[in-house]
Amino acid sequence: MLAAGLPSALARAADVPPLGEYDVVVVGSGASGMTAALTAAGRGLSVLVVEKAPTFGGSAARSGAGIWLPNNSVILGAGVPDTPAKAAAYLSAVVGPGVPAARQQAFLANGPRMLDFVMAHSPLKFRFMDGYSDYYPNLPGGLPNGRSIEPDQIDGNILGAELAHLNPAYLPVPAGMVVFSQDYKWLNLAAVSAKGLAMSTECLARGTAAALCGQKPLTMGQALATGLRAGLLRAGVPLWLNSPLVDLVQEGGAVTGVVVEKDGARGVVRARRGVVIGSGGFEHNAEMRAQYQQQPIGTQWSVGAKENTGDGIRAGSRAGAALALMEDAWWGPSIPLPGEPYFCLAERTLPGGLIVNGAGARFVNEAAPYSDVVHVMYEKDRGTGSHIPAWLIVDQNYRNKYLFKDVLPTIVFPDSWYESGAAKKAWSWDALAGQIGVPAAALRATLNRFNAQAWSGTDPDFHRGDTAYDHYYTDPGVHPNSCLAPVWAPPFYAFKIVPGDLGTKGGIVTDARARALREDGSVIRGLWAAGNASAAVMGHSYAGAGSTIGPAMTFGYVAANDIADA
Repeated sequence: MLAAGLPSALARAADVPPLGEYDVVVVGSGASGMTAALTAAGRGLSVLVVEKAPTFGGSAARSGAGIWLPNNSVILGAGVPDTPAKAAAYLSAVVGPGVPAARQQAFLANGPRMLDFVMAHSPLKFRFMDGYSDYYPNLPGGLPNGRSIEPDQIDGNILGAELAHLNPAYLPVPAGMVVFSQDYKWLNLAAVSAKGLAMSTECLARGTAAALCGQKPLTMGQALATGLRAGLLRAGVPLWLNSPLVDLVQEGGAVTGVVVEKDGARGVVRARRGVVIGSGGFEHNAEMRAQYQQQPIGTQWSVGAKENTGDGIRAGSRAGAALALMEDAWWGPSIPLPGEPYFCLAERTLPGGLIVNGAGARFVNEAAPYSDVVHVMYEKDRGTGSHIPAWLIVDQNYRNKYLFKDVLPTIVFPDSWYESGAAKKAWSWDALAGQIGVPAAALRATLNRFNAQAWSGTDPDFHRGDTAYDHYYTDPGVHPNSCLAPVWAPPFYAFKIVPGDLGTKGGIVTDARARALREDGSVIRGLWAAGNASAAVMGHSYAGAGSTIGPAMTFGYVAANDIADA
């Protein structure tokens, strides 16, 4: 009898009816899975993609689709002064010794090749995210102007009826506009910056032009997933939706296929050459998060695709694969709004706001890379319970100037934010302290010190504003430090901050060829993994915007080429 929870006896092909046979079976239709499938098809192999969800695209389709790829042709063509030596020095400095040098080099060597392959075999084109700094630009090899790219605009009409199966975006683009990830930096400032207003006008003009041409303009993750899907359609690669992985088929010590549930019945799909697991992380599996990750933790704080419950990771583990980085995630400070959490980027960095803990004190550089902020939250919460939740505090001066999520400046926040407890509002510091449960005297002392530092433009406590990255989501009209301004104008607002994430980053341990490894380092024949189903090449860190998708696509490409080369 087959069951997803079988502890050791993996599925045997004889136990279930056959559903077909291909050279390669790819589990998951996110960035890693579709890139693997596109590559395998381009190498002349027959490929099937099986997808648990009723939609394709996974978390990548929901995302801003930044892609961190050193030395790729797009950034070099834009004049970015990158070199292999700079990239290697930077990545090594960021991830440390915990990630084998061979895997780091495999990512750096294959990333540019992957991108050129994808552009040659799909309608995707990409844009340099000019000015989006590497997250640690002061480290050796770091680039203050960044290495990240994003998809160019694409017309959804190229998919025809298949467009209806695209996983929706996490944050929809405003109606009638065409917005790139890089634009949000300026759209946040449209009320106070001439460039921000000009960018808003440009986004509207793009939308108008596309509408006049009868297009369905897509950007960010929607464009990435659409372009990859279009490539698969051109290559004749079938993609089965509503077909979750049940287990791997293992015969003679090698993975030879998958058991999937299709049309309500289980069946086996044989893989003559190999199986690639690209099924995402386990962010929506409460049991796994409780087992591997520090409390407090919640599936409700993740913006990853809701179908990501670790199916591929568990199947790989049953096949003997080692797991690593299971305690970590692609973290970010998030506001638990009703319905869905909001992953904070600009809001915590813009001048006129600060984050405090349960004692009413600052504890972190609010403008630091988002993953680092949550790592600090967990580290300082350990044993004290005083940093989760934390609170982002802003004033009315801030609200008069800047977009907050999708709420325009001066516009009243929805009542549901207050009713859910995610937001608080008061007319004095002391009253706000009472609402969020922190000592009033401590909060007053914190705000007085913060305001003095903001006026001077320096933050000796946490060094906010010391790097180019700190200044990306800020207001260049604020001086002397574009990410520091005093909090003084009532009413005052506080937003609950919890450890949200874009997905988990732990999973199957792989080598430089994306092959799944056992605890002893031996290779599991027939099994490869990429994306959030595998332990991240970034280790516990985050090199720059797109450090999730860039490696996911690259190791999907590596896996498919390794299968084809065998």
